[in-house]
Amino acid sequence: MVQEIRVRSLMTRDVVAISPETSVGEIARLMWEHAISGVPVIDEQRRVIGIVTEFDLIAREASFNAPLYVPFLDAFFKVPGTGDETQLRKILATKAAEIMSSPAITIGPEETIEALATLMYRRRVNPVPVVDEEGRLLGIVSRSDLIWLMTLEERGELPTLLASRS
Repeated sequence: MVQEIRVRSLMTRDVVAISPETSVGEIARLMWEHAISGVPVIDEQRRVIGIVTEFDLIAREASFNAPLYVPFLDAFFKVPGTGDETQLRKILATKAAEIMSSPAITIGPEETIEALATLMYRRRVNPVPVVDEEGRLLGIVSRSDLIWLMTLEERGELPTLLASRS
């Protein structure tokens, strides 16, 4: 029965979202204060242009193997396999536009929970912004929402959720 539920029934509608200019420190504060695992980055029309997750912020603090550049004559060459340019970009980021993962992986409100779970599992994403046909932010769903749904099913409270959120 859970697989047939639509994303719109589970999504959080009051979403904490940020602009591309939001500072990394402000992003961390918002995520901590609201106990959330990620925040969508939106433009002026509320279209989702990226997402900043806990993983993006943690990448800033992980050990970093700086790229190795070798001088040869009048040039420098990067030794293949050294350093991670994506992590370096995140370490040096000062605002959302520089640290966000883009494009964000999103889902529509009419998709099933089964489609959502499959997307989260295969793409290893959390949370997932819910968007309309134009890419505007409608809500957000996280892994913890799916776990909560499982507990409701186990307790036989799923019909109550469906009646209150449809």
